[in-house]
Amino acid sequence: MGARRVGSGAAERHSASRHHAWIAHLDAPEPGAAGGRRRAARRVAAAARVAAGALHERDPVAELSVRAGDAGRGGRCPRGGLHRGARPGWWVVPVHPREPLGGAAGKHSLGLVGERVRHSILGPVTRRLRILHVVHKLDYGGLERLVGALVERLPPDRFENHILTLSDFGRFAEGLAGHAQLHQERSLRRWSMIWPLGLTRTIRALAPDVVHTHSGVWYKTSLAARRAGVPRLVHTDHGRPYPDSFKGRLLDGLAARRTDVVVAVSDALRRQMAATLVPRPAEIRVVINGIDTRRFRPRSVNGSVRGELGLPAGAPVIGSIGRLDPIKAYDVMLQAFARLRAGWSDAHGAPPSLVLVGDGPERARLAALIDRLGLRDAARLAGWRKDVENVYPAFDVFTLSSWSEGTSLGLLEAMSSGVCPVVTDVGGSGAAVGEALRHRLVPPGNPTALAAAWRDALGDSARRARDAAAGRRRVEQAFGVDAMVREYERIYSGGE
Repeated sequence: MGARRVGSGAAERHSASRHHAWIAHLDAPEPGAAGGRRRAARRVAAAARVAAGALHERDPVAELSVRAGDAGRGGRCPRGGLHRGARPGWWVVPVHPREPLGGAAGKHSLGLVGERVRHSILGPVTRRLRILHVVHKLDYGGLERLVGALVERLPPDRFENHILTLSDFGRFAEGLAGHAQLHQERSLRRWSMIWPLGLTRTIRALAPDVVHTHSGVWYKTSLAARRAGVPRLVHTDHGRPYPDSFKGRLLDGLAARRTDVVVAVSDALRRQMAATLVPRPAEIRVVINGIDTRRFRPRSVNGSVRGELGLPAGAPVIGSIGRLDPIKAYDVMLQAFARLRAGWSDAHGAPPSLVLVGDGPERARLAALIDRLGLRDAARLAGWRKDVENVYPAFDVFTLSSWSEGTSLGLLEAMSSGVCPVVTDVGGSGAAVGEALRHRLVPPGNPTALAAAWRDALGDSARRARDAAAGRRRVEQAFGVDAMVREYERIYSGGE
């Protein structure tokens, strides 16, 4: 049976929240009659296949969105599905082209097959885009805080937020429950790298318009998302492992071939990714992390917070907030702190304290190292805290000793809170602090240089205060969260 031309094909430009849709009125049995559901679904799916083919022929990068429901059960549409309309017998086929429809009226009309198609119309349909973030776990790290910022700030009238974890929910999940629907897929096995069947089924059932993967889950999720027929796949790389393994680069290269938009959180990370097996490196987008400068702002030192952290009154405090992970090189930080304490004299005042706020796989090893270095009374593992905006002002110096970073949210939060930074010159950290604070950068893996930089910062309170103020200005000018959210809105909606 040949394709029938339907609709006007009128040229109309897309806005961020509007999409053209084909609405087909099918003279099909309503679900309820024996076999009616399956027959209706097969007819609708057949029409969708032709629509998908015509759309793909016109614009190879456009696809139909997936929608779970009655239509999806009886017949599978390779490039997408349909969802029930508001009236009986009506089915909606949303279309997501990256370019607006154009040309003379009727030129780009799509064909729906079937003698029982009575009529169809083409017009703008306003509906929310369903965004599915896929992460390994929602612990309190920079990656998770970025996901939180997006689901909290994306306009709820235009975006519907979902988060899928491939492990436990994690401690950060509780705070996001009011902004996103949380899902869990824990059936993954080693062979899921080849055939992630459970993940594919979960994604298909959730029927997102956009799947947004984050570091650590890219390869298997890209495989599952494409098999589930997801129209648009976005990946954000938050930082590369150190060293970057060949296997990791190979899997990322394969995943990138299935991904519509690859995002790096710093230009340094983009250059690092371009040197790997990721194809089309020139197309990697850079979206700099942003933070809420109203939440993270300079405050007076809260003595009660210092007391809760077990910090002695009057002692200078060096602090860090983040996941206790090997890539953060906390062992180097502790070695540097031992050298700082060993060279501290009474002339400098009370000896400094070190506090690490966070948790992760390195905690037990770091606790043992603290004991071995004789730092039990001076260095503290404070665990997780939800009120980190109140913790930063308790620091005199914020520090990172990482081997690798994307754009550290902890660094930006500390600078926004008016705390002087001393961090390793890796990834996007140099761009984050800017020229005015480049003297606060140290090479990675060098505890002697890190200890010297701390000593310099703690020894000159006036200069430390000037640098703290410069850091606050830097974040206000370049790292606001609203600009970051707008960039992701454009990416989700198909903007280049």
